[in-house]
Amino acid sequence: LVVKMAEKNDSPGSTSTSTGQESQQLLSSFIAEIIKSPINLLLVGVIAFLVYKIVKSKTKVEEPVKEIKRLPKIRRDFTVEELKKYNGKGPDGRILIAINGSVYDCTLGAHFYGPGAPYEVFGGKDISRALAKFSLETSQEYDDLSDLKTAEMESMREWEEQFKEKYDYVGKLLKPGEAPTNYSDEEDEGSQLENETKSKND
Repeated sequence: LVVKMAEKNDSPGSTSTSTGQESQQLLSSFIAEIIKSPINLLLVGVIAFLVYKIVKSKTKVEEPVKEIKRLPKIRRDFTVEELKKYNGKGPDGRILIAINGSVYDCTLGAHFYGPGAPYEVFGGKDISRALAKFSLETSQEYDDLSDLKTAEMESMREWEEQFKEKYDYVGKLLKPGEAPTNYSDEEDEGSQLENETKSKND
């Protein structure tokens, strides 16, 4: 009888039950120790955060880098109405912006002035007054800026200098009735002068 009872106690079922109880007791003790000490809680939180960051960094999908458009340079003057077509929504996505009578190609700044960008309203516009007054309002007609104060003009010119450094100059913003400049003639004269200089040096 004693042997049978011993065999019964040593059966696989009783062993697994005993092991399970011990595991539960260990887990309960571990949790109790963590709860008792704020430092342990802090350490667990830090470890959980680090594990989360590692897993997230591995599963994060890298966004494709947007290709910057590099369009052929243009050289011509524009009326206010002609300028409106170059707001980044055309077939080539070109963006032209006028400041203080000068037009600049701001296509490289499409992330600022292109469709859906923070300053989309500036694309294809004369933004002189907007920059002078720190506003997003733009004029739909030619603006001679004659009523701007000295401080406002200075502010606008500071912005203009930044545009000169960053973007290509295209041409003038034409006044009503003003004839556009024929830049091809200027380029021909420049090429002729360059050739003459080369021949003299040779």
